[in-house]
Amino acid sequence: MERSAFVYIMASGHNGTIYVGSTTDLVKRIFDHRNGTVDGFTKERNCHRLVWYEVHDDINSARLRERRMKEWKRAWKLREIEGLNPDWDDLYDRIARP
Repeated sequence: MERSAFVYIMASGHNGTIYVGSTTDLVKRIFDHRNGTVDGFTKERNCHRLVWYEVHDDINSARLRERRMKEWKRAWKLREIEGLNPDWDDLYDRIARP
């Protein structure tokens, strides 16, 4: 992962509860969500599956995209997920491997 920031979507399961976030260290952040070391929404609602992510050049553009996506209707977010990952596979293993 060469770029410096990411926007991501976590889900509780296929078509389940979703969460949009941003980070500069995607592997670590998703690891924390998956292992429940991050208190809050994803832990409470079992959003442990990485179903979508997007690479950005810097954290400011990633945060702006995150804020905009959080205002989107659910249907728009689902369309974004299914455009990249129609089966809602957990993408963590793909990003965590060197």
